[in-house]
Amino acid sequence: MKVVVNNILHRYIDIGIPNATPVIFIHGFPFSHKMWTFPGGQTEALSGTNRVIAYDVRGHGESEVGSGHYTIEFFVDDLIALMDHLAIHKAILCGLSMGGYIALRFVERHPERVLGLVLCDTRSEADSNEGKIKRSAAMKNVQINGMKAYAADSVKILFAPESFEKKPEAVKLIQSIIERTAPLSIYGTLLALAARTDTTASLPNIKCPTLIMVGEKDQLTPPSASQSMHEKIPNSELHIIPNAGHISNMENPEEFNKHLIEFVTKIK
Repeated sequence: MKVVVNNILHRYIDIGIPNATPVIFIHGFPFSHKMWTFPGGQTEALSGTNRVIAYDVRGHGESEVGSGHYTIEFFVDDLIALMDHLAIHKAILCGLSMGGYIALRFVERHPERVLGLVLCDTRSEADSNEGKIKRSAAMKNVQINGMKAYAADSVKILFAPESFEKKPEAVKLIQSIIERTAPLSIYGTLLALAARTDTTASLPNIKCPTLIMVGEKDQLTPPSASQSMHEKIPNSELHIIPNAGHISNMENPEEFNKHLIEFVTKIK
């Protein structure tokens, strides 16, 4: 399904039980909602018990690129508008990496609209100077070498080494999604990520149930970043996903889904 919110056409799916507790999945960068919808994935795991929404952030997947001038604030505004369009006042938000940044800023701005929070392979800290320089280098990589080379370089650090042998279909899917992403979206999103606010100070104010998951071999947002959030968010729970890197939901969906289902089942 598609809808125009904030003057941008957004692609989304809305499946499962209409009147059940809604769960909204927010993908990472530069992916699409398809990272949640693969066979045995998270939308399938919850569609029998919940209302399940997964959408493409502006500039990603089948959502419009628009001007390419992005901020995390714009992404949060889009999510609010999508929830309003779908008549969802409160939902469980599940965000991975960039999706976690969006979810953290969302709960900071609109805590009354969050029933529960699932933070996957993400962090609350803003980019360090080193991180900002890496974002700039990624932009230059796309400009010089193109999207195919950028995608090939990206998956090398996104996935745990064993995933290339054990989960080749996941690697192939993510690589193909990255390749099809518009360079303008890559540039705009990298700048938005580099400019995002630090949400660490607001973590102790999170009152909703919170589940934190991270791949044990995540190079980009390591388990130490998740442990730090866990220590600051009251009554949160943390699970380290074995045999997984940065995309833990696809690298070890069995373990990921087990914790996700247990968490969601407790929230009505």
